[in-house]
Amino acid sequence: MTRQDYIFTSESVSEGHPDKVCDRISDSILDAFLAEEPEARVACETFATTNRVVIGGEVGLSDQKKLAQYMERVPDIVRAAIKDIGYEQEKFHHATVEITNLLHEQSAHIAQGVNASENKDEGAGDQGIMFGYATNETPDLMPAPIQYSHAILRRLAEVRKSGQEPTLGPDAKSQLSVIYRGGKPVGVSSIVLSTQHLDENQTSDDIRKIVEPYILEILPQGWVTPETVWHVNPTGKFVIGGPDGDAGLTGRKIIVDTYGGAAPHGGGAFSGKDPTKVDRSAAYAARYLAKNVVAAGLADRCTIQLSYAIGVARPLSIYADTHGTGNADPAAIERAIDKVMNLTPRGIRTHLGLNRPIYARTSAYGHFGRKPEDDGGFSWEKTDLAEALAKAV
Repeated sequence: MTRQDYIFTSESVSEGHPDKVCDRISDSILDAFLAEEPEARVACETFATTNRVVIGGEVGLSDQKKLAQYMERVPDIVRAAIKDIGYEQEKFHHATVEITNLLHEQSAHIAQGVNASENKDEGAGDQGIMFGYATNETPDLMPAPIQYSHAILRRLAEVRKSGQEPTLGPDAKSQLSVIYRGGKPVGVSSIVLSTQHLDENQTSDDIRKIVEPYILEILPQGWVTPETVWHVNPTGKFVIGGPDGDAGLTGRKIIVDTYGGAAPHGGGAFSGKDPTKVDRSAAYAARYLAKNVVAAGLADRCTIQLSYAIGVARPLSIYADTHGTGNADPAAIERAIDKVMNLTPRGIRTHLGLNRPIYARTSAYGHFGRKPEDDGGFSWEKTDLAEALAKAV
């Protein structure tokens, strides 16, 4: 039987965290290529450290002249991303950081497996397993610990960028230990918040006075009690932040990006990958399906797994687990999924409208649990498939 009373912890990191700086740069480069050509191929990795950013990976456009032109644009894209995040430190500044661009054309051997041809459908960009998860414990059908950890950092970024809290820096981390009773979140046993600050004279107590009102604003009423333990800037000082304080790399925060450890993750990172890569698109599809299963009332919690082989169009397997909360047989849910959505790479991209420049915004504060946007951003968070799933079961 599933445990009903326990404490579960998840963390988030801000857009100024070194790894998230790299995710943002990689996704900004992806967006630039997709804006030029919706079928662009991009697998872009970023490394950042003191005064340096290194870009590597593979890209592809149908027009080789345009590809060369876009290669020249990469440094400007990098600087714009760093500027928007807010880095103007002496040893990591958007205007002076040294940028090395090692991007090159996509491998022809990968392309021949992925591209459609006369006798085959477009195949998956790689083998792999992808998971999606949803739970009715929050309005966005996300696990509470990760959802509120993200929300705290988003709020602090808003007041930092607006000038309301000018002493806060871009680099930050949050962590919540959430109390569950009867399987539902009811409170917080501890709150950890570490944030970069620009005034060297500020103490941990000073920072807590700044951030506490925003944290209380985000968390549900009654969740914070006199018994809640606070750890705000527990090292005492956090002035040196971002890639100057610690090196960053694309794809190192996959649990932050997904469900905070409350559900499995297939292993593949998202950022910097175009949607032919099922690491990204099929993980989005799995979340979309799991969320619609819960929205349809077929379960209180749902995990979906999809698996693929490189160059093969259809998924090798579809697996559903309702964790003992289902109102339908998981096998029936699996069959219904196969009926209501085309889960080939092309089918996913078409259904969710993924061939658009919508990815830089996903690079911080989670890829899931966000509001669908008018231009197609976070389309995988819609619940427009719930009725079809319910009818197909």
